[in-house]
Amino acid sequence: MLRFKILASVVPLGIAAAFAGGGWSPGPRPCFAVGDASLQIASVPWHADLHVSFTDDPAAATVRVQILESAEAADFAVVDDVDDLVTGAPETGAPETGACEATAATLSVAVAASRSGSAPVIYLSKDGSADYRIFVRSKAFTPRDAAALIVGAGGGHPHLTAASL
Repeated sequence: MLRFKILASVVPLGIAAAFAGGGWSPGPRPCFAVGDASLQIASVPWHADLHVSFTDDPAAATVRVQILESAEAADFAVVDDVDDLVTGAPETGAPETGACEATAATLSVAVAASRSGSAPVIYLSKDGSADYRIFVRSKAFTPRDAAALIVGAGGGHPHLTAASL
């Protein structure tokens, strides 16, 4: 009986700790640097600096993001984990470190399930006109992650000029 009482008191504490920390083992979240600042997908929505949402209705969108099949015409391209690409710093070939470190200036972007106030509403498509054009070939980023971050970098307004991973 004592074992059951201990188990009954420890399990809720473990669950609370997991939710407070954003999960059992919080892994790296998609992130990129813009100038001296960086943007990162929020681990939990209530800690986010900016919220965005997605829609399947182009008329409901405030920002349109087109997913491209080639990087040449993209405003923002994310490419990683590709065997034929040369990775690392160009001078040394060593892996880049600190390309997107979380600092006090890091802005977090959360993807909301539904529209929230004046938060940007993103319409992703492969065709049509767009405020941003993205190319994503990544194991770490999804097209939705990339769209949320690029829109977050622009403050929900059309067109960002420079971003780097």
